[in-house]
Amino acid sequence: MENLFLFLATLQILAGLYLVYAAVKWLSYARRRGATDPGFYSPRTAVLCPCKGVEPGLERNLSALCEFDHQNYEIFFILASESDAAAGIVKRVASQAHRKAHVIFAGAPQGCGEKVNNLRAAIQQLPEGFEVLVFTDSDGRPGRSWLRRLTAPLADSGIGATTTMRWLIPNENNLPTLLLAAWNAPVLTMLGENTAKNFCWGGGTAIRRSVFEQRGILEEWQHSVSDDYSVTITLQRAGLPIVFLPECLTVSYVETDFAGLMEFTNRQILITRVYSPKLWATTFATHLLFCVTIVFGIFLTLQVFFAGRPVSQLAALTFLPLLLAAIRGALRVTAVQEMLPSLKSQIQQQSWIHLVLGIWIPFLYATNFLASAVTRKICWRGIRYQLNSPQDTVIIGK
Repeated sequence: MENLFLFLATLQILAGLYLVYAAVKWLSYARRRGATDPGFYSPRTAVLCPCKGVEPGLERNLSALCEFDHQNYEIFFILASESDAAAGIVKRVASQAHRKAHVIFAGAPQGCGEKVNNLRAAIQQLPEGFEVLVFTDSDGRPGRSWLRRLTAPLADSGIGATTTMRWLIPNENNLPTLLLAAWNAPVLTMLGENTAKNFCWGGGTAIRRSVFEQRGILEEWQHSVSDDYSVTITLQRAGLPIVFLPECLTVSYVETDFAGLMEFTNRQILITRVYSPKLWATTFATHLLFCVTIVFGIFLTLQVFFAGRPVSQLAALTFLPLLLAAIRGALRVTAVQEMLPSLKSQIQQQSWIHLVLGIWIPFLYATNFLASAVTRKICWRGIRYQLNSPQDTVIIGK
């Protein structure tokens, strides 16, 4: 048994060392991107923000979308119906905006996700003349230069899309909220300099309207529940690069309970299983092997300790993968502090979340993967869906 653990621990340590090296390279890329001048490209841009329900800081989040220093854009807030709880806030923000803001009611979805239906309805009503489409979420709070930086690389017509990622800041110090922030953080370093491996994130993606239309993304969305995975699949199929912009990181202030934590995390992993099965299988195996190795190491260390034998070697081999995970978390936090300088002190104060809780997050991921292996049902903003395939979404209730 000890030889088997030695083999597994060695694999985890080697993998951990490689991932630390990759994290250092990622930090270097983030710093280079952060120092990049976005230039003067200022296309006429439509910012599309689907909304549903009232969430923490909603009015401030939506107001931030009306305050970009990009000179040539309009904002489109989209809800399913006027009876939505967020409708009053959305209308108030739109009426007070210094930019031209619109409120669109999309109607109930049929055979696709409500968010996707909202986006489809808005784009079908969009006037001519908009060169770039930007997709964002109502739970994010981007900075003033976000839109200008997100659209700037599209001056190169060879780019398929630009994208970024969220960074969660807990509003509460309860365990589910802290775990959610720690769970989300590793996703950030899945994106990077390799444009072929990047994926679009629905809370911050920019794409030329001509590319969107030529690649038939509106039709791709017709029976989809995932706006961003569908865009990613379409662009990858066409061989068009997706450029990740860490300088456009989007802050999202969150609070949740255990039920909300599991609903969100299980949903994300199940969507990955349906839309990117190879990625799902690879990450499932990676997280499961890490968890098995750590549990195995703790068990053996305790067994040897109670047998009165030396445990230093076993304890070190069990601890080292966790230490390497903490180092990766520290590198991630360092990059985020530099990308979000106005929030540096708050991110520093919460860095322990990613150094202490973060090393145990693979166990939560393993739980998510196991749950996604036995069901194809998700709940998203009060609507239940059955995901039969990327092009077969069934609404099964509310």
